[in-house]
Amino acid sequence: MTADPSDLDTPLKKLVGEKTAKALAGHLDLHTAGDLVYHFPRRYDERGEHTDIRALDVGEQVTVLAQVQRTAVRPMRQRRGNLLEVTVGDGSGGSLTLTFFGNQAWRERELRPGRWGLFAGKVTEFRGKRQLNGPEYVLLGEETDTEAAANERIEEFAGALIPVYPAAAAVPTWVIARCVRVVLDTVAPPEDPLPATVRANRNLIGLGTALREIHRPSGREELYRARRRLKWDEAFAVQVTLVRRKRDAAAWPARPRPARSGGLLDAFDARLPYELTAGQRAVGVEIATDLATGHPMHRLLQGEVGSGKTVVALRAMLQVVDAGGQAALLAPTEVLAAQHHRGMLDLLGPLAQAGELGAAEQATRVELVTGSLGAAARRRALAEVSSGAAGIVLGTHALLYEGVDFADLGLVVVDEQHRFGVEQRDALRAKAEQPPHVLVMTATPIPRTVAMTVYGDLEISTLSQLPRGRSPIASHVVPAAEKPAFLDRAWRRLREEVAAGHQAYVVCPRIGDAGAGPDAQSPGTELAGAGEELSAVDDTERRPPLAVTEVAPLLAEGPLHGLRLGVLHGRLPADEKDAVMRAFARGDLDVLVATTVVEVGVDVPNATMMVVLDADRFGVSQLHQLRGRVGRGSAPGLCLLVTEAAEGTGARERLDAVASTSDGFKLAELDLEQRREGDVLGAAQSGRRSHLRLLSLLRDADLIRDARTEAIALVEEDPELTRHPALAASVAALVDADRAEFLEKG
Repeated sequence: MTADPSDLDTPLKKLVGEKTAKALAGHLDLHTAGDLVYHFPRRYDERGEHTDIRALDVGEQVTVLAQVQRTAVRPMRQRRGNLLEVTVGDGSGGSLTLTFFGNQAWRERELRPGRWGLFAGKVTEFRGKRQLNGPEYVLLGEETDTEAAANERIEEFAGALIPVYPAAAAVPTWVIARCVRVVLDTVAPPEDPLPATVRANRNLIGLGTALREIHRPSGREELYRARRRLKWDEAFAVQVTLVRRKRDAAAWPARPRPARSGGLLDAFDARLPYELTAGQRAVGVEIATDLATGHPMHRLLQGEVGSGKTVVALRAMLQVVDAGGQAALLAPTEVLAAQHHRGMLDLLGPLAQAGELGAAEQATRVELVTGSLGAAARRRALAEVSSGAAGIVLGTHALLYEGVDFADLGLVVVDEQHRFGVEQRDALRAKAEQPPHVLVMTATPIPRTVAMTVYGDLEISTLSQLPRGRSPIASHVVPAAEKPAFLDRAWRRLREEVAAGHQAYVVCPRIGDAGAGPDAQSPGTELAGAGEELSAVDDTERRPPLAVTEVAPLLAEGPLHGLRLGVLHGRLPADEKDAVMRAFARGDLDVLVATTVVEVGVDVPNATMMVVLDADRFGVSQLHQLRGRVGRGSAPGLCLLVTEAAEGTGARERLDAVASTSDGFKLAELDLEQRREGDVLGAAQSGRRSHLRLLSLLRDADLIRDARTEAIALVEEDPELTRHPALAASVAALVDADRAEFLEKG
């Protein structure tokens, strides 16, 4: 059946022609009228309020509104023909050079000083000057035109505000604008899915008006109202989904696992060598209450690095074992799984030695299941798990394999949950006859709006208080390019820590390979033999990130000569990784040169210093996690962030922010802002493109909160949305089945 021409499902080739439609599909993944209508402008240009050329980042694909200032033609030295250089400005004092190769006299006549245009291309830099090489462009009018007349000469830029779209080299923004105009003039707006009561309560404009105004705004106020309405659609769809899932989950049956007096948990608490913090006790009560109910717990436990989440999780696991069930902890790496195993055996002592001489009366067994277990050890471990003798089971994704069967799985604890895909988490939950209780943990602090939006169907517990005995961590940026002496001092400082009986980490962003080594071209090195006409070459390509396998020998032969160095990264065989980690934990190694494999869970209290090389290659939250590996004992911690990023750059400002605060929640908000938020529903996990375009988890906190309030009221009144079919369809489109599953599984 052919789609109605007025339908947003109409293929673009019926509206804009086959050639243009093919380009839109191939370069921007836009196939239907709806895809294009929901491809919103990235920004809006208006003469008098220009893009600041000085703020453009090298390597960025940009579209700038600018005026031609001057042109120059000169012969090229190393090839035939001429080079046309056009200097354009944006009124802010910044300028940009456009370069065109070959004999193009017509272009020189067209790009006369005084003319305004939109210029699109990739920003490069040559001898300190920003440039676009062979950019696409569209001119807005004659140099004598008034500003209004210039825009009127091109119909797609008829408004005062010129939309600039996310574009591709083959499909520049003005082509997209022209196609959008055709679609808006041809296709009738869809039925408004937002209930009239919500629109009235929140003073929201209609959907058809919002879609027209966001593409062809008649003014700033109209654009604001359009964006607000479309953000509401996104936030409301997510919140309706979350509220419905939370309601459905509350109806699932689960086996209660109440606390038992005089059991394993009481015995464990009695032998703990330290006192729990007030936060650990409070969160413990929340979890214990959840476990005792007839519906599955679905709780997120977030806490700063070193806040004691593992002990809270272990106490929950012991409560489940006391109630006759088993508990499984899923860790992202073998290093972390093995460390959890060692740590729990130490904490439990005789309580983990069931069946052995000297075991406590209430004892259970703690088994480790990883992919590197030998055949005999694996058979023994699996027998303990399937018989129920092992009350606590720790492991990596190996726990998910066929053949790992539990007698009665009552609790699943997922450590660093963001490192697991939906399918992995679900596979472990499916190993229980009834839905098990689920506790997911993260040491990456989650901003309030992210928690409300992504984890809105989970109960959330937060540990913010550090256990007694934890030491503060001082962090400093080491500008290696500007002040090489500072890096020399960093290595001397590391030797001082070792001399004082402590240990240190050196972290690199890459493992290493044969293709790129430390001799690779450094930033700013000019290509040999290149003349000025090769200014089109971006000579600011960064060298490859520093690698563990290349840095370790250089340190061993140079500034750390004589110290005992170990190497740890993800490509090492599992037994070798474990041996290195054990040696470092025992104090047999002074320095561990590693990748981010040490980022989560690695606990060596004697390690007091960390040097992060190429620190600008890491995210904010990742750096915060990494430095949490030091200062875990009584001695203060020190983290040095080594970078070649210049002062004043975004990368340097990010590192300065990390060095200036230990507040993980502040840093999480900064990280969210710098990562441009991405798909709040985890599109990377579902492999599908997000339909969330406008919603900002940082700037739209109040809107998200209001949308949740309205969603709760609506779902209570109409749980299946039977009285709101248009809304049900809209929710299904914005939060498709894959994403809904992602939300459900947490």
